[in-house]
Amino acid sequence: MPRVGVVGSLVWDEIHGRDALAPPVEEWGGIAYALSGLDAALPEEWEIVPLIKVGRDLASPAAGFLRTLRRLTAGGRCVEVPVPNNRVVLRYSTGDRRCERMSGGVPAWTWAELGPLVTGLDALYVNFISGFEMGLGTAVSLRRGFAGPIYGDLHSLFLGMGNDGTRSIRPLPDAPGWFGCFDAIQMNEDEMGQLAADPMLVAADVLGAGPAYLVVTLGRRGAVYFESDGRTGGPTDRQSDGPAVRWARGRTPGSPVRTALVPAIPVEDADPTGCGDVFGAVCCARLLAGDSIEAAVRAANTLAGRTAAFRGASGLASHLRGELVIR
Repeated sequence: MPRVGVVGSLVWDEIHGRDALAPPVEEWGGIAYALSGLDAALPEEWEIVPLIKVGRDLASPAAGFLRTLRRLTAGGRCVEVPVPNNRVVLRYSTGDRRCERMSGGVPAWTWAELGPLVTGLDALYVNFISGFEMGLGTAVSLRRGFAGPIYGDLHSLFLGMGNDGTRSIRPLPDAPGWFGCFDAIQMNEDEMGQLAADPMLVAADVLGAGPAYLVVTLGRRGAVYFESDGRTGGPTDRQSDGPAVRWARGRTPGSPVRTALVPAIPVEDADPTGCGDVFGAVCCARLLAGDSIEAAVRAANTLAGRTAAFRGASGLASHLRGELVIR
């Protein structure tokens, strides 16, 4: 069975201000949302392989969460590390704006650790939940050492961290180097604005570094995708008897960039927590299924909208599949 490796951080969230009249809520966050999205949207034949480090204090609950996933590969588990797990305090000031403070000490992957684990995988989904999942050197080695498609959600690479753990947006250091490490890149509108004022200039820079696709999430307005008409080959290269194994890379200088806005699904009483993570996971899953980028983004918008109407990651995969969830 084809397998997709998932790199990211399981985070324990403490959420304030989601409902102004309600007390703070504590629940799984971070890559838990993306795992739920993959579990709901991957083609039936695919399996999920977690490449996730978790602190010893939350290792047992993390294992329990993984066991709720239907697509988890046999024996799939997190790698326990002898440090406190990452925890995040989220304080929402508006429905879409929040202050984020992180604590914990889960270390980054090195290539010596990660390289043997990706052998035999068919694709990788990398979500920078903490921003410290791996350094650029490891990402470059991953790109050179792994032949399958790599989807990268760059989110927290754009976040600096103060001495008290408060996160704040900043320009992405070594941006061109990061762009060259992935076949599809996701960021949000604010993050894109840290790169340049002109979205088409950003898209040209990103696609010129090698990725097949750039997807920019716009919150309640949906998402914009960019792809180059100058790529070598079609949207996917396939094995003769299997799913897509490589998204064509490389943009010819001066070739046109195709782009479109895919509107979001309107949601009442929307909660944005985890929506971007589910969006990226679903987009990656549908690209692996062989969908066009527009169809993948449309499916991602739909399930991100379902996420916005749900609270937390526990039971989310079943909710995304349209099943009744009793909590």
